[in-house]
Amino acid sequence: MTQKVLIFTDLDGSLLDHFSYSFSQAEPLLALLKEVAIPVIPVTSKTRAELAVLRGELDNHDPFVVENGAAVYIPENYFSSPPAGSVPVDGFYRYQFSESHEHWLALLAQQETEFNGEFETFSALGIEGIQASTGLTESAARRASQREFSEPVRWLGSDARKQLFIKTLRQAGATVLQGGRFLHVTGACNKGKALQWLFEQYRCEFPDSAFLTIAAGDSDNDVDMLQVADCAVVIRSPVHQPPEVEHPHLYRSQQTGPQGWVEGVSWFLGAADRPVATNSIEYLRKKLRSRCYG
Repeated sequence: MTQKVLIFTDLDGSLLDHFSYSFSQAEPLLALLKEVAIPVIPVTSKTRAELAVLRGELDNHDPFVVENGAAVYIPENYFSSPPAGSVPVDGFYRYQFSESHEHWLALLAQQETEFNGEFETFSALGIEGIQASTGLTESAARRASQREFSEPVRWLGSDARKQLFIKTLRQAGATVLQGGRFLHVTGACNKGKALQWLFEQYRCEFPDSAFLTIAAGDSDNDVDMLQVADCAVVIRSPVHQPPEVEHPHLYRSQQTGPQGWVEGVSWFLGAADRPVATNSIEYLRKKLRSRCYG
């Protein structure tokens, strides 16, 4: 039986450095994974506009998940047929889990009376405010603002009021996820649900294959993804505590950002006693043993 590994990864603070957004320290391993045809699937809070640039920089041609699981994009001709329920969009097939961006802006506007001055939306921040909050360049901030299914919120009030704010939004039908910098307000979706849906598309495409999934992330909004994968990599953050994850195959990195990403992914791929199965794995293990990562 053919065996395949799929890697699902958060970006900010994981594959990308929290401060510089660089992935240079992961490039050798990314090249090796590409060489042995192991997909690296971004699962991120970022927008499709941001991924258009990042996937080019990463030389990544695999599917991707945007806005914390709100939608999955699969390149045309990646699978033999379009997934059921997907729609063609700009060279991709999109499967959507959430209501539109406008829906969530309207809901947040309704909270301004009770929580006046306690939160700021991405839209209210504007391009300069997004730059100041994230360290992004102007062009990158513009791409980050092009939300389709969700709205990030910067919380300014107390922790107690924050919990009330989240409860109020959830009662109104929103999913509220804590990312590295922002609360993300979206629909009935999360990274785990998106991973499971996309995994099923791979299983349909390769019915005679066995699969092993590895997920990597550093924040609370990654927990759903980490818990449904076969193997979970929790990457240490330089700015916040690691998420609480219970998993039988869990690795917590010592390094941060892309160094931690390489450390954790290599740990699962690099030793014979770990739960990895692929017809390329012996070649991959030899390569990993011959190189020094992280």
